[in-house]
Amino acid sequence: MAWKTHLSPRLAPVYALLEGLFIGSVTAMYAAGFGAGIVFQAILLTIALLFMMLFVYQAGLIKVTRKFRTGIMMATGGIFLVYLINIGLSFFGVNMPFLHEGGLIGIGISLFIIGIATLNLLLDFDSFEKAAALRAPKYFEWYCATGLIVTLVWLYIEVLRLLAVLSSSD
Repeated sequence: MAWKTHLSPRLAPVYALLEGLFIGSVTAMYAAGFGAGIVFQAILLTIALLFMMLFVYQAGLIKVTRKFRTGIMMATGGIFLVYLINIGLSFFGVNMPFLHEGGLIGIGISLFIIGIATLNLLLDFDSFEKAAALRAPKYFEWYCATGLIVTLVWLYIEVLRLLAVLSSSD
């Protein structure tokens, strides 16, 4: 969809279905390991963060400028790169220290990642607003909605991980 946005109305439902299968299996694993309460808390926190950032965006408390967008995209790309390196190292039995561990540093890293994921919501809201202002074609709604879903799923997974780390350190 990133390169052929006009295909978004056909590709977005397929992506949503696959994303639903992924998120359902991840949720089931966490529920089995930590109990269903952790899932409810993660969903509640994700929804709360979504509405909090929608309020922040609508109130204009944080403006999405070109520099802001660039900074958030660079931070997101850096996190993505760290995740790719972590996955590559895991094939050799090496885990990055602190990335998904407890302790103050691990929890701090997790909170930083959740912060970046939450700020990505502002970019998603801005994309919707700019598309409407530019009277973008109808298929662009699907494209923007898919971006929002990607951000929400990422945020949910990170919140779920943080709650798991916090509950296992008790």
